[in-house]
Formats: sequence, structure tokens, C-alpha cells
Amino acid sequence: MFGYRVPAPDEAMLISGGRRGLGGAPFRVVTGHGKFVLPVFRKTRFLTLSMCEAEVVEHCVTRQGIALKVRAVIAFKVGNDTESIVNAGQRFLSDQDQMSVLTGRIFAGHLRSIIGSMTVEEIVTERQKLATEVLDTSKSEMAKIGLHVDSLQIQSIDDGDTGYIDAMSAPHKAAIQRQAQIAQAQATQASAEAEQEAARNQAEYARQTAIVQAQYSAEVEQAQAKAAQAGPLADAHAQREVLDARTELAERAAQLRQQQLVAEVVKPAEADAERIRVLALAEAERMKIQAEAAASYDRVALDRMLIDQLPLIVKEAASGLAGANVNVLNGADGLGEIAAGLVGQGLTILDSVRNNLGSPAPQGMGQGEREPLDIKRYLGAPADRGQADGGKGDNGKRDGGKGDGPVEIQ
Repeated sequence: MFGYRVPAPDEAMLISGGRRGLGGAPFRVVTGHGKFVLPVFRKTRFLTLSMCEAEVVEHCVTRQGIALKVRAVIAFKVGNDTESIVNAGQRFLSDQDQMSVLTGRIFAGHLRSIIGSMTVEEIVTERQKLATEVLDTSKSEMAKIGLHVDSLQIQSIDDGDTGYIDAMSAPHKAAIQRQAQIAQAQATQASAEAEQEAARNQAEYARQTAIVQAQYSAEVEQAQAKAAQAGPLADAHAQREVLDARTELAERAAQLRQQQLVAEVVKPAEADAERIRVLALAEAERMKIQAEAAASYDRVALDRMLIDQLPLIVKEAASGLAGANVNVLNGADGLGEIAAGLVGQGLTILDSVRNNLGSPAPQGMGQGEREPLDIKRYLGAPADRGQADGGKGDNGKRDGGKGDGPVEIQ
């Protein structure tokens, strides 16, 4: 549009003519928007707000008196505020390239001043401190001319032919070289050890490979041998199974035959033996019972016979007193004692007969037959009465002592 002007984003539009600007400035500042400008009556100029660069190469002398060549780069621009734009416009609007020249000169002066108060060691090792001090000392001067410094970088420091910096760095270089040599030696040793380890690993791998191959070969040979022996082993195994089966069959047949023998021979024989034993026991028991019955019968018969013969026994005992000279001293009591003696003698004879009858029968006599009872033998009578009388004296006593007959009772 005719008369309407718009500045670029990195420019400030300065309109002169008409009323004055801020603070009595001879122009008005317009940034970021357009404005109508009357032709002929108003004049428009543009001031750059973009980044500018100034390079400084300055020979400086340190506090130690050593000359150094310092190269620095300054990045600056016109301030964004209206005051900075007015200050910069009044100074550099007609020749904006002078901003870099003037900035370089300002920083060169401050750089010489600050380096003169520092040593080479501080300058070399503390470059950021140097840049910060230069920026702090030049900030007020740059603000007066409307410029703002963004950064200051010390690019290089050179001592020329003096060799001070090289000498200063010699111990460090030696240490670095020593460390480098040590590192190189360690690297060489590590490399040699790695090579040796690799060689050992290869040898071990070769050994393991040989062992595995030998094992595989042995397994293959063993498998082949087993395969070759499989047929005979299978035949032998089959024959052994046949023999085992035949042996088991024979054992079962023997067991069956043994069972048959037991059932056919042993059991019947045992049954017959048991029958014979039972019959024998029964016969023995029968004979025992018969013998006991016969003995009981004979004892009863004997007792009856003895009872029947008791009067005869007493009579025979009394007959021994016939013709004997018996003197009875105590009358009737004496006769009672004689009678009691005779009865007692009869009872003694009866017991003797019983005991003798319990003995076996003499030879030549059958079972159940007994010897005839000789009562005189038990009475102790003499063979004949004349023999008994021949031994008596005048008083009726025996001359030759006591005999087997009755004695005289005094």
C-alpha cells in the first residue's frame, strides 16, 4: 500500500520527520509492525537487529612479562529495547559495519588489561575466567553504544618463539607419553596374552575335538561290534529261553510226579499204618481190660476160697497143740490169749497165701491154673508127729532148741 512501511523481523524501522521519538530522539522506532509514512514529509531508515561478529587478534603481555598472541571472537547485536536501538542508531545508522570495528577495539583494550594481571598458567588453564572478566568489564561500555554481547570465546593463545607454553606442558607431555607408553605396553602385553590365550584355546579345542572324534569312533566301533554280535547273542538268548522253559517243564513234571506218589503210595501207606496202630492199641487195651477183669475175678475167687478154708487153717493150727503139754497160768484169760494167737496166726497165713497167689504160675501149668493150696506149709507143721515128739525133754521142752512147731506157753 502506498506510504505503508513494515520492518523485517530482525530490523528496526526509524522514522524521522514530524514529532520526535522517545526521550527526545530525532526519530521514532518501530519494530514488529508496520506504519503509514507520509512521503516527502517523513523519511524511513532501517537498523539491523541481527547477530554480528567481531574478531580480535591482540598481542598482550602477561604479569610475568611473557608476550602472548591472543585470538578471540565476540558475538554481539543491537539491544532489543528502544533505548539501545536509539543509541545504536545515532552512532551506526549511516555505517553499520563500524559496529564490529568499534566492538573489536573495545574488547582488545579490555583483553590487554586483564591478561596483564594474569600469569600464563592462569590464562592457559582458566580461559573461561578470562572471558568472563572481559565481558564484565566491557558490558557497561557496550550498553552505552546500544550493543549487547552474547558471548566471548578465546580461540587461541600463542607465545611465539619463547616456547614457554611448550616448556610448561613438557612434564604433562612426559607424563602423558609415559602413560601412553605404559598403556601401549599394557596393550601389547594384553595382546600377547590374548594371543597366547587364543593359542591355548585353539590347542584345547583341537584336543577336545580329537577326544570327541576318538569317542565317536569308539562308539561307532562298539555299535558295529554289538551289531555283529546281535545275531549270535539273540540265538543264544533264544536257546537259553528254550532250556529254561524245558527245565521249568521238567521241574513241574517232577513236582507233579512227586504229588502223585504222595497221593498214590505215601498217603495210603500212612493210612494203613495208622489203621494198624489204632487196631493194635485197641487190641492191647482189650487184653489189658480182660487181664484186669481176670485178675479181679481170681482175687475174688481166692478171697472166697481162703474164707472157706479159714476154719480148716485154724483147725490145722490148733491140731499142732494136740497132745502138747500146755500150762495155762491165768485161767480163762490165758485161754482167750491162746485162741487169739491162733486166729492171728490164721490171718497172717491168709495174707501170705494172697501174696504168693499173685506170683506167676509154675512151669507146666496153664494160664488160669494155680498150684494146690498146701495149708500145712504155711502153718509150719513138722513132717510127722513122731519126729516132733522125739525132741522133747521131761518138762515138755525141746532138747535141741526151738523147732518149727508150736512152743510151750509158760
